[in-house]
Amino acid sequence: MVPITEFQKIGVGLSGFGIFFILFGVLLYFDSVLLAFGNILFLAGLAFIIGLRRSAHFFFQRQKLKASSFFLGGVALVVLRWPRIGMLVESYGFVLLFKSFFPVAFGFLGTVFNMPFLSTLFNFSGSSSSMV
Repeated sequence: MVPITEFQKIGVGLSGFGIFFILFGVLLYFDSVLLAFGNILFLAGLAFIIGLRRSAHFFFQRQKLKASSFFLGGVALVVLRWPRIGMLVESYGFVLLFKSFFPVAFGFLGTVFNMPFLSTLFNFSGSSSSMV
């Protein structure tokens, strides 16, 4: 088992709060302050989890430069109080950055749904023949 350092625990907390503030900012009709705070917390948490050097290497790889510019440009637009356009640009950059990770995540979700308890739960909820 891989030991988790204190910095990584702090990073998970920062990232969690960042995601919370981003979702809460979207819920409150793209509140620019909450979105900017969430973006800053998420990026700080990412730097704490994987380290500053590895996160800089991740964002500034040659093949990911376009995706990183869209993502960080979207963060900059949100910070400069253009939340709707910034979130669109940031979302596009996020999809480009993590497109190689999506098959792994969907594969993991597929194995989660193959667990005996969850598969019976989902089969039970979807097989209702009632009209209501």
